[in-house]
Amino acid sequence: MLYGMKTLVLLSIAALMALSTLASPREDIPANPCGYASPDPCVGTAEWGAQLEWASNHGSAEYQFLIGRIFDSGWSIEEDDSEAVKWYRRAAARGHAAAQYNLGVAYDTGEGVGEDKVEAVKWYRLAAAQGFSMAQHNLGVLYEYGEGVSQDHVEAVEWYRLAAAQGLVRSRYLLGLMYKDGKGVPQDSTEAARLFRLGADQEHRSSQFHLAGMYYVGNGVRQDSTEAARLYRFAALQGHSDAQYNLGVMSEHGHGIPQDYDEALKWYRLAAEQGHAGAQWAIGLMYDYGTGVLQDYAEAVKWYRLAAEQGNASAQHSLALMDFLGKGVPQDFVRAHAWANLAAARGYAKGYELRASIAERMTSAQVAEAQRRAREWTEAFENRKR
Repeated sequence: MLYGMKTLVLLSIAALMALSTLASPREDIPANPCGYASPDPCVGTAEWGAQLEWASNHGSAEYQFLIGRIFDSGWSIEEDDSEAVKWYRRAAARGHAAAQYNLGVAYDTGEGVGEDKVEAVKWYRLAAAQGFSMAQHNLGVLYEYGEGVSQDHVEAVEWYRLAAAQGLVRSRYLLGLMYKDGKGVPQDSTEAARLFRLGADQEHRSSQFHLAGMYYVGNGVRQDSTEAARLYRFAALQGHSDAQYNLGVMSEHGHGIPQDYDEALKWYRLAAEQGHAGAQWAIGLMYDYGTGVLQDYAEAVKWYRLAAEQGNASAQHSLALMDFLGKGVPQDFVRAHAWANLAAARGYAKGYELRASIAERMTSAQVAEAQRRAREWTEAFENRKR
């Protein structure tokens, strides 16, 4: 969870001139006949080139950084990542923290320059030493995952802590995860909950989601299903698919909130539309058993299939059962065996039982065909994940 965006400062060339530390008179700055906003038709004129040459030789680090931002953003001129990197490098070499950070992002993401995590670490470190919070955060991420540096959770925690102390919400969240999981620090659910609370108060949806989970089970906080549902709702309203799914489960079963099948289906659908396999399977179950909806086996099969194709073992078992019984689809033992086999391969115990029951009604040739289909599906699925 890097901060990949570069610092967002968009100013006109006229504003850049005002920021220059050069003590020369205003008339020494080359004029731009198109106006200092430099509209596209004028880009590339000799006058514009003269301004850039002046900035290169005389402009302050802040001036050079802001020209980099203009090239980076494509504001009033054609976007040019390579040109942006050139200007960031000039400002960064003169100690400009934001330019050092942006140069780090460029090397981190490969925008305008070849991707180089080691070089990214170098520039992040220079900006971080000046207290630049997003650089501190990104250093923490690189140390946590061992990119450009040796993996070091203790070091990651220290950088997250520095950025979190400046109020950076994502650092508070990742530091909370470190305390929750005991990575780089002794496991401390109470401290994790405190950090998630800070993030939740800043409307950070992942912090809200994790704090809700802690309230649901009583981990680091008192157990409170109602508070869990409230926090899940905040995250769900911001589009957090896991929160939407969990809120659907709580609505369906009346945990912490009144049982409401319409609400459950609403939240399941929102998560399912984002590709949440668990929510897709849950919708399938509602249509399969007529829970809060008219029973519709064909609709159940549709949702089971969406989840099964994502590797959800529960959905694969449910789909196998529909194929085996001919519910919502024509009965097909080969297809049923293949789906049951896939569920079993993921350790789903009911998949083993169903596969055995289906195999009793099949010929050896049909079993071989089902096994072939399962292998082909697995190979295709693994290739999609790469």
